[in-house]
Amino acid sequence: MKRLIAFALLASFGVSLAADTPPNIILMMGDDHGWEETGYNGHPHVKTPVLDEMAKTCFRFENFYAGHPSCSPTRASFMTGRHPNRMGTFNPGFSIRPEEITIAHVLAKAGYHCGHFGKWHLGPVKAESPTSPGAMGFHEWVSHDNFFELNPSLSRNGGAPEVIQGEGSAVLIGEAIKFIDRASKAKQPFFTVVWFGSPHEPYSGLPEDLALYDDLPEKYKDKKVRLTSNETGGPTTRSQGEVLRERYAEITAMDRAIGTLRKHLAATGLRENTLLFYCGDNGTSPDASLVLPHRGVKGQVYDGGVLVPGLIEWPARIPQPRSTKARATTSDLLPTLCALTGQALPERPIDGMDLLPVIDGKVTERAKPLWVWQFDTSHLKKGEPYIEPKLQEGTTPLAKKAGGKATRDFSNFKHSVIAEEDYQGPRAMIDGRFKLVVHEAKKGGAAKQELFDLVADPAEKTDLREQQPEVVKKLEKGLRDWQESVLKSLTAADYRK
Repeated sequence: MKRLIAFALLASFGVSLAADTPPNIILMMGDDHGWEETGYNGHPHVKTPVLDEMAKTCFRFENFYAGHPSCSPTRASFMTGRHPNRMGTFNPGFSIRPEEITIAHVLAKAGYHCGHFGKWHLGPVKAESPTSPGAMGFHEWVSHDNFFELNPSLSRNGGAPEVIQGEGSAVLIGEAIKFIDRASKAKQPFFTVVWFGSPHEPYSGLPEDLALYDDLPEKYKDKKVRLTSNETGGPTTRSQGEVLRERYAEITAMDRAIGTLRKHLAATGLRENTLLFYCGDNGTSPDASLVLPHRGVKGQVYDGGVLVPGLIEWPARIPQPRSTKARATTSDLLPTLCALTGQALPERPIDGMDLLPVIDGKVTERAKPLWVWQFDTSHLKKGEPYIEPKLQEGTTPLAKKAGGKATRDFSNFKHSVIAEEDYQGPRAMIDGRFKLVVHEAKKGGAAKQELFDLVADPAEKTDLREQQPEVVKKLEKGLRDWQESVLKSLTAADYRK
């Protein structure tokens, strides 16, 4: 009944669909794709004609945030609506916990056929993993433990890895289209997650895409950057111009693959009632950063580390182009889709909020604070594993080696007692126009605080903490109170109700 009521409400927004016709849902995410690396946001070099067209014709978030400055934690927030520290997904390589409730769990209950394609990075994708896509609610998956390049090696429904020939983004979209067609033939609404491996380093590109950026090696030849070698799997130093040529080739190929999907939806009559979403998982990586609008890069809590592209295309509900300055984040996806499909929120703390009033133009400002926090793992007491280590071993190979291995293993630890040091790590709270940033002082001492007015100063250049002490005090308390809630979740208290 809740679901029928929810879809009946669509009529009140001018949607000419039957009340019992749920929208298909496709959520896409790029890997290390920062806010500024799109044509529509004014990048001087990168070519993204498909995303540019979407930005002109659909719903555009001008201030969309990844849930964390790095990938695994953001993916946890994307799936659960919760901050990753609640489930011990502190950094890349930390898994999600099996008790978490994901969007796939929610939408499967609502009758959706759920599929995941591409980078997972929330635990191993093998069938026996308690945190594989299948264990976390997906009916089908063609996925990788981590990132991948050309001719990716992927696991199909938890089986042994198989190499699929082709450009990585095109391979994922090809698999997603097959899944969509099967669901459509069975007359089932589909929920499809496509998490690209691009443009994460090490970089590679097709000749035709590389050729678009042949001028960059000379333009940026003087700066040297560190990244992974495709040949050895170890670190190497190269000129930034060569690196940017390959990175932007990957972004353009990913953009083209998104175009292939959009064309298929149109050709099969699915476009009108399909919600198609795209974002990045964190800000631009340091090797690719140019002098651009926001302070910081991947791995930092300044906006340059967490602002990403954010677009929604859904002609049935968004027939005309719109944009919003209201801040939104990956943690908002689960509560938004719960509201859209008439499903109850999971009975546990949720950090995100329902974005439907923003999408419908009824709300122009975020009604809830937004938090960013990098847990300080240098103080982490690695006690009892949360999951048996054998089940945390990855299987899908990648170019970048770690400890001599071409696969990735995961970890998560039980954390039953909270200490003062658990509150540490770079962190920020955004409430309205103000953002409080906190860093621990080196060698002890009081933490360093900065206050920014993001409306007047989006580049976070002017620290206002001395001029606005009351605002600092309010945000400081709000941040600490929220951290207390997060750390209570970290003890697994949310699962014991």
